[in-house]
Amino acid sequence: MENFSLILAIVVVTALAFDFTNGFHDTANAMATTISTGALKPKVAVAMSAVLNLVGAFLSVEVANTISKGLVDETGIRPEVIFAALVGAILWNLVTWLVGLPSSSSHALMGGLIGATIASAGVGAVHGDVLVTKVLLPALAAPIVAGVAALLATRLTYTLGKKADGEAAKKGYRAGQIASAGLVSLAHGTNDAQKTMGIITLALIAGGALAPASDPPTWVILSAGLAIALGTYLGGWRIIRTMGKGLTDLQPQQGFAAQTSAATVILASSHLGFSLSTTHSVSGSVMGAGLGRKGGVVRWSTATRMFVAWALTLPAAALVAALAEYVTGLGTWGTAAVAVFLIASSFAIWRISRREVVDHTNVTADEDEPAGVVTTAIAVVTPPPTGTVTDDLSVTLPAPAPGPEPTRAAV
Repeated sequence: MENFSLILAIVVVTALAFDFTNGFHDTANAMATTISTGALKPKVAVAMSAVLNLVGAFLSVEVANTISKGLVDETGIRPEVIFAALVGAILWNLVTWLVGLPSSSSHALMGGLIGATIASAGVGAVHGDVLVTKVLLPALAAPIVAGVAALLATRLTYTLGKKADGEAAKKGYRAGQIASAGLVSLAHGTNDAQKTMGIITLALIAGGALAPASDPPTWVILSAGLAIALGTYLGGWRIIRTMGKGLTDLQPQQGFAAQTSAATVILASSHLGFSLSTTHSVSGSVMGAGLGRKGGVVRWSTATRMFVAWALTLPAAALVAALAEYVTGLGTWGTAAVAVFLIASSFAIWRISRREVVDHTNVTADEDEPAGVVTTAIAVVTPPPTGTVTDDLSVTLPAPAPGPEPTRAAV
């Protein structure tokens, strides 16, 4: 560790800060449906998720190796490049958290790393085959696979539970939902915590503190697990509200099907080393579960905003990271300027968030979906009624126009 320089220490601290934002940004993935259906109290849910995230961080290093050994050419990467990548990822996480959109922390990190690497070493330093097979294709497939699985699981669940006692069945599904939510939290730790492990390991290799192709050291695994667990415990209440109430209304049966489907997809991807977005998987499963129940609906205006955020994540984080890398390339003062900008921007976003506080006390409050374009247009062109309809369906007719008063006959 004699090569552990100041810039390397800054990179490690910044990586753990990103891991922290990843934790509170993605708490909704594991616990939004559990909270919205009332299966667990909000504080209990996030505490349980935090512990299981920490445990999951120790189960595998496959995803960490994908990032530290596969996505970019580690021989041409400086610690400043990784710092710039983290700046792009953190700012995107905070902006989407502020507006309550469940975007992908994973893709923010990938986009930041790609943008900073291209700005520093050129396009050739990014391994395109790894980017396509282990990042982009899973990003497209995950919400579809999880959504279809949740839709089928929801329909199967309702079919099998037709003859079950109502209250007993609800209790059983709530218990199953708690177990499946715990599985999602465990899967989140095995997937998302590893991304920070991979970034720190890549920084240590770039800074000469680790030999090339090394696995993450134990202290890296532990610190990454603790950072994401702490962020998870604090709870990303804004995104939990969007996932639990803003996207669709879920019953315990649907919550159980959604969580189980998402956990299966995430664990399978972690085993294969895919840098999967848990946000995409869980969002897809929630929408699938919403459509799987007869009469269930998905609020497509909210879903559309999510899709737009997903599409912008990689390029937006890459652009910010590339600009940050350009400034850090100007010297030590450039790196200091980027660090000050990151701290100031983060504080400003936090201050703006205080204007409308969302926490465990109001996270389950219902949100009305804004009227769509079609609904608004119909309201504009529809003529008003000619009479006033009262509760007893009687109609008040307009009074007749006043006429000349009748003349009195002379007596």
